[in-house]
Amino acid sequence: MQRPVFAANWKMHHGPSDARAFLRSFLAHYARRPDRQVIFFPPAVSLAAVVDGLRERQDIQVGVQNIHWEDKGAYTGETSAGMARDAGADLALVGHSERRHVFGETDEQTAAKVAAAVRAGLVPMLCVGEKLEERERGETESVVLRQLRAGIAKVEPHAVAGMLFAYEPVWAIGTGRNATPDDAAAIHGVIRRELLSILGEKAKAVPILYGGSVNRGNAQALLQAADVGGLLVGGASLDSEGWSTIVRT
Repeated sequence: MQRPVFAANWKMHHGPSDARAFLRSFLAHYARRPDRQVIFFPPAVSLAAVVDGLRERQDIQVGVQNIHWEDKGAYTGETSAGMARDAGADLALVGHSERRHVFGETDEQTAAKVAAAVRAGLVPMLCVGEKLEERERGETESVVLRQLRAGIAKVEPHAVAGMLFAYEPVWAIGTGRNATPDDAAAIHGVIRRELLSILGEKAKAVPILYGGSVNRGNAQALLQAADVGGLLVGGASLDSEGWSTIVRT
């Protein structure tokens, strides 16, 4: 069976001092588990602190929340994929709903960022998901497939096979509402079938995470849904004890 993936997206929380304190507490509660994969996506200013705090725990990976699509240049405030890799990152989130809908990131830009991550040796986690009005119009499947196809358009199938994907319905992020396990399974099935059409049997090993108001109360039910290979967690990952409970689910 595929190992479940537990990814913590701290968003704009936990500066370096808080990150160090979090990890001391978390590691006291979470022993090595070969049957699952754990990832932290701290804010950029805390990346070094998290990498350093996990130096004795090679079983846990670290990613960045965002990268620029260019390898270098006059882009004040931005971080390239190569810089992130050099700083110790293993992965990069791409196309998170807040990047798309707060900062206006386009499908074309997500494609460029996926390609940049692959060039630098980072594993992209491509996020897809529909807004409430799109869901109400019955456009969920078409929106998710458009974002998925666009996001992988600039990389070869062998690179796609090494990626992770996350379905995060925008209407469920930070709202306290979440897709039911059946809702999640339906869209994860759509994503899986699309990947199968591109990768064949290799697609069965590609993790597809669910994200959107995940918490200790619903984590287990969501993980038991068909084709849900892990959880991308925001607010519930900010508390070390609560997060350790989720990753032991």
